[in-house]
Amino acid sequence: KETPRNVSVSEDRLNRLGYRLLEQKKVPEAIALFKLNVELYPKAWNVYDSLADAYVANGQKDLAIASYKKSLELNPQNSTGLEKLKKLEQ
Repeated sequence: KETPRNVSVSEDRLNRLGYRLLEQKKVPEAIALFKLNVELYPKAWNVYDSLADAYVANGQKDLAIASYKKSLELNPQNSTGLEKLKKLEQ
């Protein structure tokens, strides 16, 4: 769980698969995959940013805001996440 060694569950691979699901309009499946990525990589800022994107796609504004905030907590330099957060909080 700390650092999965199986390449099939790498952070980047799961993220790419999640965005592919979003592109296919399979939003609930994308959210589930991004949640798994958060569980496997709780210290990775990008997994929270991606989960937030999926929440936005699903109309779940409050959950998206929370996920963007967690992403920014882990990486204050995430300017894209900060911009998305500001838009949601308007």
